[in-house]
Amino acid sequence: MQTIFRCFECASLRLASYRETVAWKSNRNSRSLRLVVLLSGVIALAACSTSITPKQPQAHHAAATQAGTTAGVASRTGSSGTGSDGTGALPRPVTLLPFPGAPPYAGEGAWRPAGRLVGGKAAVYETLLVPPGGTERDGIAWMDTSLLSARLYSGSMSPGGGPYKYTAPVTPAAARTLVAAFNGGFKMADAHGGYYTEGKVIKPLVRGAASLVIYGNGSVTVGAWGTDVTMTPSVAAVRQNLFPLVAGGRPSPRASTRTWRVWGGTCPCGHGQHGAEHQWRSGLGITADGALVYVDGPLLSPVQVADLLVRAGAVRGMQLDINPTWPVFASFKPATPHGLAAPSNGTRLTGRTYRGPATFFDPTYARDFITMSARPGPGSR
Repeated sequence: MQTIFRCFECASLRLASYRETVAWKSNRNSRSLRLVVLLSGVIALAACSTSITPKQPQAHHAAATQAGTTAGVASRTGSSGTGSDGTGALPRPVTLLPFPGAPPYAGEGAWRPAGRLVGGKAAVYETLLVPPGGTERDGIAWMDTSLLSARLYSGSMSPGGGPYKYTAPVTPAAARTLVAAFNGGFKMADAHGGYYTEGKVIKPLVRGAASLVIYGNGSVTVGAWGTDVTMTPSVAAVRQNLFPLVAGGRPSPRASTRTWRVWGGTCPCGHGQHGAEHQWRSGLGITADGALVYVDGPLLSPVQVADLLVRAGAVRGMQLDINPTWPVFASFKPATPHGLAAPSNGTRLTGRTYRGPATFFDPTYARDFITMSARPGPGSR
């Protein structure tokens, strides 16, 4: 059941966006490879396609160069002492300073733990922040990818096709370790990107497209396909949506384009209605030390989503779904350490979202979404 659809009268604008995307050139990495050991070189060449294969970020560590830290941006000090096996935890995020000129709110930018503990430690933190030029507080969630394992769930509407092993509803077995879940991206006809999951290419991946990449061990990152991230044997899922929103620790040039409809048609929808730039939007980014950052809010422009992601420490980021019906982030905290996540113990990041924790347990929900679950280890609760 669909209550709100994207404006299809913007088709010509989307076509123009598609042409821009196809024409958009990404920098190629060097073709030279170090042959330290002949056998490893042969294996590497055999694994590569005939196209150039850029360097792949290692597991959940997604450090980016030239990601300068400015006042009020989330940063961390010291070594994390962690690995993708969940043997430790990243340092918790620091309090975010308000943007200049934004209306003040008590406790704004202060992080609070959310969801069940993992190995006795908080794996998710949440806060609220007013973006530049805004008046309302928007939600930001920070997720420790050394404690959490990501998984992409697929639906009959997006990406379409199937059947899929991982699709709504979240099963009781998966609910036992579920800590948080959030929405995916546009329907594939509007995403200008591809989709890969469960060993199948559902729609061909697009070079330069903003990509959420999940690996076989549950590690996750965000980047531009073909430069920041690319296909390797360890890739389990790729969800592409439009173009990079954050690059090099800054909003991308496209984030503030006047033709904001390249970031999707907004509601009100219908004949002769073209929506507004400031609408419900969501976004996702990766920090220099590998934490995942999610943003959603009701009156956001694309560049404001980028500003919030950067403020929270993101060095690369992408827009996810938009309009009132689709953005949702929920964390889950059962009463017992190994209790099942359920709508009754779930909490919205932004209390005003149309959808809530029940979304991920609804067997009729036909859109893609991402779960973040506790990595195996003693003492998870």
